[in-house]
Amino acid sequence: MVQATVGESVIEAKAEARNLGIIFDEHATRKSHVAGVCRSMSSIRKIGQIRRVLDRKTTLTLIHAFVTSKLDTCNALLPNLPANELMKLQRIQNIAARITEKATGLTSTTSLLRNLHWLPINKRIHFKILLLTYKSLSNSTPSYLSELIHTYTPSRALRSQNKHLLQIPRFKTQYYGRSSFTFNAPTLWNSLPLAIRTAPSIQTFKTALKTYLFKNY
Repeated sequence: MVQATVGESVIEAKAEARNLGIIFDEHATRKSHVAGVCRSMSSIRKIGQIRRVLDRKTTLTLIHAFVTSKLDTCNALLPNLPANELMKLQRIQNIAARITEKATGLTSTTSLLRNLHWLPINKRIHFKILLLTYKSLSNSTPSYLSELIHTYTPSRALRSQNKHLLQIPRFKTQYYGRSSFTFNAPTLWNSLPLAIRTAPSIQTFKTALKTYLFKNY
């Protein structure tokens, strides 16, 4: 284990550490964070146990407070998760949807999510990244975030120069690079229709983006 000495104190490196609501591990797999989210979901079982005495509105309030909020915390750091890790989070959302709608195991989870107007986990991750990108381009985020993305400027006059595109960086390490905000923000942004990229306000952008993501999953 790597050690560092600060004054008379010896500090040992740890395999993982929590910072701002997310658990970082030494290999940036984010598996520890997913495991932590899953462990914190005891509330969903308790809500399920009392669902029969709750109305739908109250159930939704509890689900958003104790389940959805945890699934969404720092989820902009979760793109390119391994499929098995993503499924663990999706399974939690599916259970929450079934509890809310009092649905049996035979009901399609896709139809449940659509009825609730909930984006699935991978699209929620995309939504958060794209929202942060829009805010960054509108100078509504700290400089340390907005400085991670750059407007695409072609070397010669092209039609694409007026399409509000962003530069997509190249990385030597595919896994780490493709998991970063620096890569995912411009990649997802450039895939959006021009009408969404040029939305005049954040509320207009959010509404149009959610509609677009719903149509494309």
